[in-house]
Amino acid sequence: MAHVLVVDDEAHIGELVSLHLSFEGHTSDRFLDGRAALEAARTQTYDLCILDVMLPGLDGVALCRALRQQPSTRRVPVLLLTARRDETDKVLGLDSGADDYLTKPFGVRELMARVRALLRRTPAPGTAADGANGRVPDVVRRDGLEIDGSRHQVTVDGRVVETTAHEFAVLKVLAANPGIVFSREALIRRAWGPDTHVTERSVDTIVKRLRQKIETNPAEPERLLTVWGVGYKFRDVSTA
Repeated sequence: MAHVLVVDDEAHIGELVSLHLSFEGHTSDRFLDGRAALEAARTQTYDLCILDVMLPGLDGVALCRALRQQPSTRRVPVLLLTARRDETDKVLGLDSGADDYLTKPFGVRELMARVRALLRRTPAPGTAADGANGRVPDVVRRDGLEIDGSRHQVTVDGRVVETTAHEFAVLKVLAANPGIVFSREALIRRAWGPDTHVTERSVDTIVKRLRQKIETNPAEPERLLTVWGVGYKFRDVSTA
């Protein structure tokens, strides 16, 4: 059973989401504005946040950024609900640290499929975020990085950096296979398996965010490399 934060200024949508969460045994707290939700997140523990983008005052993107800066919620998966269909708006949401997005109007079955997928991807205490096949070792050490699956922790040159569940999964797959080029589709399969709503464009956004966290100069990455026309790889240890 998960405890879910639901934020939507359209009360009937929030009620609908909470109702169907309850059908699967989850509890939820509903809010109509972002500031009240942020205050609740400072005192309550949540397993998932479902945020509408178009909120009065503190909008969903700004709320997501605030949650990512807060120690108690920085690793909690975030699903954005948006009435905007423009791809730029969706990328902006992912850049804010969201894990997934769903465009309004949405079907309840699709919403709950996204919820189940996000809750499954969240590593439980004492387990490794190894992706679909479980072949990645629990701790990966490579080129100044330490990626600890049991603690869901990334250390860069001795400094701990915070990552979302998606960022962690991608980094661990790439770092465990230095020099191996992964297409975006292959990364999605290895990191999350076939039952996922992550898109190939989302992979680009995740890699961009990772470079900002682990590279000395994100514009000229030395660890996470692009192989043009193919995908991404972690640099071969022989070039370190």
